[in-house]
Amino acid sequence: MKEAQWQWQEPGTAWKGVCTYHVTLTVPSRQPLLGTLVIPQNDPSQARVERTALGNAVIDELYVMCKHYPAIRIYQFCLMPDHLHAIIRVTKVMDASIRSVIRGYWQGVKKLGRAYTLAVSTEASTSAFPSELSTSAVPPESSTLAFPSELSTSAVPPEFNSGTTPQRKTTAEESGWAFPIFTERPFIRPLSRCGQLHTMMHYVRMNPQRLATKRLMPGFFRVQKGIVIGGCSFDCVGNVALLHAESYDVVHVRSAWVKAAEHGDTQTLRDYMNSRVLKARKGVLMVSPFISPQEKQVMQVLISELHPFILLADNGFRDYYKPSDALFDACAAGRVLILSPWPYDASKRHISRADCVNQNNMAEEFCNAMNDIH
Repeated sequence: MKEAQWQWQEPGTAWKGVCTYHVTLTVPSRQPLLGTLVIPQNDPSQARVERTALGNAVIDELYVMCKHYPAIRIYQFCLMPDHLHAIIRVTKVMDASIRSVIRGYWQGVKKLGRAYTLAVSTEASTSAFPSELSTSAVPPESSTLAFPSELSTSAVPPEFNSGTTPQRKTTAEESGWAFPIFTERPFIRPLSRCGQLHTMMHYVRMNPQRLATKRLMPGFFRVQKGIVIGGCSFDCVGNVALLHAESYDVVHVRSAWVKAAEHGDTQTLRDYMNSRVLKARKGVLMVSPFISPQEKQVMQVLISELHPFILLADNGFRDYYKPSDALFDACAAGRVLILSPWPYDASKRHISRADCVNQNNMAEEFCNAMNDIH
């Protein structure tokens, strides 16, 4: 990971002040070392993650962090099989920066991971983490730290869960038995914009349900590559059957209509937006990058009225991609196809005007090509 990705806040922002943060810790190999997803009766709404011993210990380490830094409060967390989401609040100015606090947490869970691999490699008899590592702040369901019966942590030093730096290497490290699990630094993002905290808490809470939905309906969430339409190659996520609709039309709100509406002439803009919904109700498939606020309003109506549509994305699809919020539910129901002709670019943060023009032109060309085919 580049050092630039460690810069979590904008220049000039106080690292030690009052703020709320979203922290994500990931097992880079994506192995389900932290828990197992359980889906009772194949119902995603009932999905839950049953924690492994390592998962319990990673959660305990959060409470150890709060014990060392009383100014920090945990608003919400969700442990997934291969990653952890936590929303934390710094309630008053601290002597240490949040960056150094989270780095200390990371160092603690790195030692947990090494202890876990040691336990796996030794394949010895049942052994629990030392009882003194559990704190009174830990919820009862998170306080049991026994590894599975076939594992052993008898060689784990008692200080490995304390968040402190060990005075010497452990037997595992000296012998070369243990290897790191949490090799990537946690990602932390400040939640400072209006409504951002509520959105993120909903996102964190829905993680098990969304993972369950993806597993039950893998076809709608698998990235498919190299789909050629009108001479252009696209990667896509969603329902490819939408490429066989009878007719297509574009949603492209012109800036002149928006400017006219700002000066009181709303008729043209209102008529155009209504026409997109009316066509969708007649079975025409709407296609758009849905960039402007007015285009997004049309998309929200399409979602709420359960009409299918195609979204042109301005970036490709990263590993483990999933749509967000209402778009996720529409994708699970087979009502959305997301297309992108570009590979994923991790550095891409903002869309330029040239990108907007290019995407709107692409939507026009896409509809023309698809209507010619059908």
